[in-house]
Amino acid sequence: MKTILPRKIISASVSGTIFAIILGFTQPVPIFDKNLSTIQNYLLVTSTIIPIYMMYILPAILIYGVFTSIISDKVGEFVASKVKEKKVEHIVSGVLHIIFGLILFSVSLGASILFFITDRILGMRYKKYKWLEVIKSLTIPVLAWLLFMGIVWVNDIF
Repeated sequence: MKTILPRKIISASVSGTIFAIILGFTQPVPIFDKNLSTIQNYLLVTSTIIPIYMMYILPAILIYGVFTSIISDKVGEFVASKVKEKKVEHIVSGVLHIIFGLILFSVSLGASILFFITDRILGMRYKKYKWLEVIKSLTIPVLAWLLFMGIVWVNDIF
């Protein structure tokens, strides 16, 4: 558990940030009655909605996503040990990530798949992640949030 938790938190930090950005660009919500017909309005609405998405997505992924991902991996390991086939672990874990990701249908399903892919990429490095690296990874969403809020603030100034 000590070696898996840091990797899961890093995965949540990276995938949560990427997912919020993808969601912002693919599903911008017109706020303040902005028309999305111009690229400038589209980018402003997108830059405004991404920090809002991040405020809701990141805590959910950090709590629910990390918890269910650990369960998925442990169940996958258990099934793989019983079947004595290593590939089964990835399949079972992936299926459980999808099942747990169905909680909010397409939105959370996309996040769970992205989390699973990010976690597998980090896991392939066979590196034991330290808590200092976890703290560093948490700067990713903070910096992304500041970047998009900075765009909104600069737009308000001019």
